[in-house]
Amino acid sequence: MNNFLKGNTDSLSKKASSLRMRSQELADCLKSGSFRSHYRGQGMEFLGVREYLAGDDVRTLDWNVTAKMGKPYVKMFEEDHQLEVFLIVDRSFSMFSGSKGKVKYEKAAETAALLTMACEMNSSPVGAVFFDGKIHFAVKSKSGRFQSMLLLSQLDEASPVNNGSALNSAMNGAVKMLKNHSMIFVISDFRVSGWEETFKKLSWAHDVTLIKITDPSELELPEIGTVPFTDSETGKRLVLPTSKPALKSMWRDEYRKRNDALKKLALKSNAGFITISTEEDASSILSRYFQVRRAF
Repeated sequence: MNNFLKGNTDSLSKKASSLRMRSQELADCLKSGSFRSHYRGQGMEFLGVREYLAGDDVRTLDWNVTAKMGKPYVKMFEEDHQLEVFLIVDRSFSMFSGSKGKVKYEKAAETAALLTMACEMNSSPVGAVFFDGKIHFAVKSKSGRFQSMLLLSQLDEASPVNNGSALNSAMNGAVKMLKNHSMIFVISDFRVSGWEETFKKLSWAHDVTLIKITDPSELELPEIGTVPFTDSETGKRLVLPTSKPALKSMWRDEYRKRNDALKKLALKSNAGFITISTEEDASSILSRYFQVRRAF
């Protein structure tokens, strides 16, 4: 069992502190209304109050509650209510492949952890389902430090146990678990089929973003002689020469074809789509994505 968030020497608490700092911009983006368009036009019905968070409009302060509680509270309206976040994270065998000493699941865990910490900063409820060939962990959306530490610990200690990918089952589970409109992030390499119809159903009711985790070796086949290739999900095995130009070209074309099909599916379903490589900084890519979404 590997520790993907801790490293060899850092404790989970130290890593959580680092993640918290890197998540600050993500939290600001979520809070500033990047995904709030779904609720505009529904009126300004008063919902209640919540604790003041840095950046809140001081004009929304509820002075009566602030005086009673001894700390600032702001009024919350229909347009301002917090959106629930839900993470669907793939840890099947293909996610534990990679190159240059890095595996895709490490980047997936980092991405999910950053989103989790951003939710904690905003007191936003966050839930998750983690899967390989079966569902291994599922929890409904809740807010608070205990919830975020629970998710971090589950993300940190993971190894694939079952062959295949239960992506469709994980999405079906989300459909059943989520009663309110939620922001859903599906973090996977999407090296499986049979989940597309469930994804469309999920996208009709929720704000879904597909986050594809990639590795440079998936786009450019490295020259390492004649080697056996095994499909990590099906077990099918072939022996091929990696230096052959035709194989390299086919390798690139196949990657681009799969990537384009995934993008097209997301676009048709009104869902977001981004890729994060094992060599890229997840927090920077997520921040850019949220900033683009905020502009529309």
